[in-house]
Amino acid sequence: MPETRRPSYKIIKWIAATIVVAFGLLAAIAWFLNVKSRPLLTEQIKTLLYKSTDSLYTISFSKVTTNVLTGSATLQNVKITADTVRFRELIRLKRAPNNLYTVTLKKLVVKHFHPLTLYRERKLEIEEVIFDKPEVLMMNRQFDFNEDRPPRLIKSPYSFISKNLDEFRINAIRFQDASFKYVNKNVNKLNVFAIDDLNITLIDLLVDSTSVDDPSRFYLLKDVIINLNDYQYTTPNKMYNIKLNKLDFRASTGKLRVDKFELEPRYDEMKFAEVAGHATDRFHIQMSNISMNGIDLPVYISKQELRAKEMGIVNGFVSVFNNGSIDKQVGEIKIGRFPHQLLQKLAPPVLVQKINLKDVNITYGVYNSESQQRGRISFEHTSGVFKNVTNLPKIKAINPTMEVSLNTYLLGQASLDVNFKFDLKAPKGDFEYKGVLHNFNARVLNQITKPLGLVRINSGIVDKLQFDFKADNTGAKGKVDFYYYDLSVALMRNDPSKDHLVTRGLISILANALLINSENPNRHNEFISSQVDYKKPDSSSFFSLIWRSLFMGIKNSIGITEEKQNEIKQHIANFKEMQENHQIRKRNRLKRRQQRDRARSKMNGDR
Repeated sequence: MPETRRPSYKIIKWIAATIVVAFGLLAAIAWFLNVKSRPLLTEQIKTLLYKSTDSLYTISFSKVTTNVLTGSATLQNVKITADTVRFRELIRLKRAPNNLYTVTLKKLVVKHFHPLTLYRERKLEIEEVIFDKPEVLMMNRQFDFNEDRPPRLIKSPYSFISKNLDEFRINAIRFQDASFKYVNKNVNKLNVFAIDDLNITLIDLLVDSTSVDDPSRFYLLKDVIINLNDYQYTTPNKMYNIKLNKLDFRASTGKLRVDKFELEPRYDEMKFAEVAGHATDRFHIQMSNISMNGIDLPVYISKQELRAKEMGIVNGFVSVFNNGSIDKQVGEIKIGRFPHQLLQKLAPPVLVQKINLKDVNITYGVYNSESQQRGRISFEHTSGVFKNVTNLPKIKAINPTMEVSLNTYLLGQASLDVNFKFDLKAPKGDFEYKGVLHNFNARVLNQITKPLGLVRINSGIVDKLQFDFKADNTGAKGKVDFYYYDLSVALMRNDPSKDHLVTRGLISILANALLINSENPNRHNEFISSQVDYKKPDSSSFFSLIWRSLFMGIKNSIGITEEKQNEIKQHIANFKEMQENHQIRKRNRLKRRQQRDRARSKMNGDR
């Protein structure tokens, strides 16, 4: 039995020894190749970058480690910089790119670079290159000679590498947790935009004899994927936070998706204007399920122009509030602050051919210092379409009008169809708005008429409200047709001794009797159409202009005209005069009675 075991034991030892020797030999060969391949890899990386960028960029790093068995390499303390002398020369030759980059990072990882393929076939193929937490500085300067240039390199990098390589390919280049800073050098004032935690993946970079002319590629790439999980930015005036949640973009489809965008005020409604130091509107905006289709990434990269065919927004809200207790004399001047005017002031050029809006709630609130209450008007479940949203001069020269068609529900009940036409080239911000508000119970308006107009609607049915206005920075002129019946109101006042508004009894009776038209058209089928000429204060906002011009038309239609208000004031003055005369006569009668009583008392005393 021992004789049988001994040969088996020797065989196992021989096999084990053979394996150890083999591994040792492989390790020695790997070490030798690693050491020998480092200079070659280092030289290839530097040469490839320098030549493929038309001698513009150079790369430096402190250390290279390689592993031939895994086909990987790591570069430490990497810096990619542009040669400014060469850049000026390329400008003179009209070959310079619009963007200049500087990239710095602690570690760059190259995975699976297949050295044998490089040696045998003159093909350098790399599975993956990882830029770990890079800091990217991009400076943009627009050159006329790059205008209308196709999204491809001026000269193929293949001409620079063909002496050493037949093909250079990287399947994926990943920028992980990148810090990105963009500097706009096209304006006099320094304009810097920064963002962190950005993930960018460049798919299938190919340099060969045909890739530069491949129509399915842009800048030699098959695709670009951009991801951003959470982003927050405080505006320069420190009044708002801008928040972005989960952004995804794929260049091959031109589709971008954002889960949520928010413009969040940093102070509450009443404190906001106090901190700002002047009367100003407070905005709170939140939009969900944002999508954009047909984004032209090459145009954005070369010209910083955001062009998209279509944009969609599903669910969200826009809340605007104005603290009326702040002195309007020190208010923020809002000339040139209409939506289409602000669009023209955007730094990046924008063109979105169509925006589809669905189920967005819009509210405009005001605090009235006279009533000491907040009034809000809301437009709920707003849906519609924006067309030709742009600030590009070339597009405006062809079509200078941005059109907006919306359907919404006033205070959640009355259906409202409204259309806007914004003149994108008008220096005074000209625009038009017209629409139809359909049947509703007028009492729903109390949440806005009581706190802001000190008028309570006791009853009333609205058949239809039509309006058609033309407006600009100075105000709005137009027509309001208000169809209603069974209208009765009560005028209110603030009672400091109570917590609520109280009815002004006699004045309300006079208003309903002498001032208010209870129906329009009246029983004689006579209809009152209101012509409105509203002068906009410099500190008044876009929302305020729309609301107050309509409110003026409604007041005129129901009879609260300046003439009738003067008439009722005269009646009130006459009534007060009658009251005063009555009190004087009453005091005189009392005085005469007291004199007679004293005279009688004196006569009785003399007797």
